Amino acid sequence: MPDGLELRVKAQPKSRRPGLGGLSADGAALRVAVTEAPEDGRANRAICIAVAAALHVPPSAITLTQGATGRLKTLRIAGDPDRLTETLNRLLA
Repeated sequence: MPDGLELRVKAQPKSRRPGLGGLSADGAALRVAVTEAPEDGRANRAICIAVAAALHVPPSAITLTQGATGRLKTLRIAGDPDRLTETLNRLLA
């Protein structure tokens, strides 16, 4: 993508310890745990805020493009794709 990137995440709502938890078991998605329940989009908003904070972008730069009601989600992150990829790689290292 010329401006931004897509990120697959696996949601863990109602978690005791919120935060990014590395890759999912199959390595296809970033695990994101949030304390909010998956009701009325609260968990989705919390996931977007957590990813935005980790990647140092404003929450408005994150858009949920797929998976609003499922655990596996696709987020669209606006910004410089090289910088975002570098930051993401540092988080996963």
